[in-house]
Amino acid sequence: MTEDQLDLLTDARDSLAAARLLLQSGFPGYAASRAYYAMFYVAEAFLESKGLAFSKHSAVIAAFGQHFAKTGQVPTEHHTFLIEAQEMRHKGDYGGTGSVEADQAAKQIERAEQFLSVAEKQIGSIPPE
Repeated sequence: MTEDQLDLLTDARDSLAAARLLLQSGFPGYAASRAYYAMFYVAEAFLESKGLAFSKHSAVIAAFGQHFAKTGQVPTEHHTFLIEAQEMRHKGDYGGTGSVEADQAAKQIERAEQFLSVAEKQIGSIPPE
């Protein structure tokens, strides 16, 4: 694992922790947004292993699909999770109060946990906090 990958996976873990706290505090839209960022950081960590980096979120998502999901290196459902999480993030960030329900945010958090677990198995474990 490179230092950049470690930083990205640590950011993913921290975003997940923030998502859980936000959901528990009654902020499902913000929780969904943080869950998306956890998945996004994981995707960037995978891409880092191939020396790939992008400035646009859409480019990261597309490249992750091309280089990891379509090749079978990660379950294709994780690419779908990432796409759907981005849509949920937009709802949470721009959709106004009540645009994301608590159960929707909880689902995004669960998916982000799965995504991070796959990364830790393939890229390497994150040291404890």
